[in-house]
Amino acid sequence: MDSRNEEIEVKEGHIGPLPVPERTSHARIVSLPNEGRCLDAVQLNQLEQSFRDWAKAPLRSDVRLSRKRILLIFLLIRYTGAKLNEVLTLNPFRDIDYKRQWVVFGRADANLDRPPRQIQISEALSLEIQAAMDDAAFKRSLGNLFNVDPGHVRRKFYERAVACGFPKALGAPDVIRRSRAVELMQNNMPLPVVQRILGHSTPNLAASYVSFSDDEIRHVTKLFMEKESSRKTSARNTFFGKIRAIQQGDIQTRVELVTMGGDLVTTVITNDSVAGLGLKEGSLITAEVKAPWVILQKRDDEPQCTAENRFRGTITRVTKGKITTEYVARISDGTELCSVVTSESSSRLDLHENDPVWAIFNSFSVVLHLD
Repeated sequence: MDSRNEEIEVKEGHIGPLPVPERTSHARIVSLPNEGRCLDAVQLNQLEQSFRDWAKAPLRSDVRLSRKRILLIFLLIRYTGAKLNEVLTLNPFRDIDYKRQWVVFGRADANLDRPPRQIQISEALSLEIQAAMDDAAFKRSLGNLFNVDPGHVRRKFYERAVACGFPKALGAPDVIRRSRAVELMQNNMPLPVVQRILGHSTPNLAASYVSFSDDEIRHVTKLFMEKESSRKTSARNTFFGKIRAIQQGDIQTRVELVTMGGDLVTTVITNDSVAGLGLKEGSLITAEVKAPWVILQKRDDEPQCTAENRFRGTITRVTKGKITTEYVARISDGTELCSVVTSESSSRLDLHENDPVWAIFNSFSVVLHLD
């Protein structure tokens, strides 16, 4: 397969060719078996810790430096979703902008038909790589930069996977890349941004009510990476979008935002909040909804209710507890919404994985953040 035409389908646990969407949404997600081909977020973190422990274990300095290089290769694939050959041809002294915190892939390959792409990384990762590059001994050891034998890298990746108790195949660089794609989607990174990160062809944003520029997509990516790194919010449900309309009343204001998948989210906030945030049409915005505020309805037709935000989805996960039950529903553009209900209500709902459902919440439940 031509790697330039590679597409990754982001369905929890399954990777494969993306089908042609049947609607104007960007959703390219179908339910397929074989969920064991990816590592989940917990396993990815376990694998990362295994690499870190392995890299600092040797007493000999030259072995530590060699392992540090493998660790950085892993971290770049882990957090950028890049292909192994892209990382191995990377010049970390030229292709990483530590001030803006992005990595530029594709500069070394003049045969590519597409221009180099910039991938945002977190400040923490940027500082870690920069510290390694500032180490004089490590800098001398690089010599030929990251241009390590791919077979050697794969063997070390396999070894770390086995050390974690995973099947050897799950340590492959392409599996880690795919797992990152799944992780981003499960954390509600907008699908068009995930496609950009993976180096797929630019998604058609015409289905959205508004278009998003490259700078705006980079801004959303940076915001997401920093939130992922710091975990500063307890809200499970996050929408990234652009303000489409602002309708101001005498006390409160109605704000409509459009997500990158073309979904409309409505909120009502005070006029003082609008002024304090400096909101205006076209502004990038983050909307969050806490899980207890998301109501689920098991029905085929759209609910007729006062809740302005209504999304058709499918249950992907059910976690039952003594007091509460957590449901995760995936809506049309791949965003996952979490709802927490009492276990008594859960028994009445009788919802199971793969059941269709409506996830609804009112406009007063939406909190806006202008980052």
